[in-house]
Amino acid sequence: MNDKKLIIAGLVIFIAIALFPFLYNMGKASPAPDPVLTPEAKAAKQCVRSRQYMRADHMHLLDQWRHNVVRDANHIYVSPNGKQYEMSLTRTCLECHSNKAEFCDRCHDYASVRPYCWDCHLDNPKENK
Repeated sequence: MNDKKLIIAGLVIFIAIALFPFLYNMGKASPAPDPVLTPEAKAAKQCVRSRQYMRADHMHLLDQWRHNVVRDANHIYVSPNGKQYEMSLTRTCLECHSNKAEFCDRCHDYASVRPYCWDCHLDNPKENK
């Protein structure tokens, strides 16, 4: 037990090194980017769900849509306000949010997320017509 001082000093140094990145960057986080809305999105004035829901849970909605379309052959989504939409990333979402770089990629890059949507879907269907 003669090494008690060395053990405590070692623990203090370890904790200081482990906490340094957090303490150094505290309060320096950059704000989340605002996605740029296209004129079509501004004209629509209403999305499939509320803005807060879409910012937080759009990935869950798209997964649910994929499941319903692929497994259940259900292509119609009824929003909470009663309006019907086709469950299609290309024909529903990208109709208003056609600029993937300004709308999708800004937030996905900020969050370091690499969605696999674009493995199958066209990222700008209007250009490919």
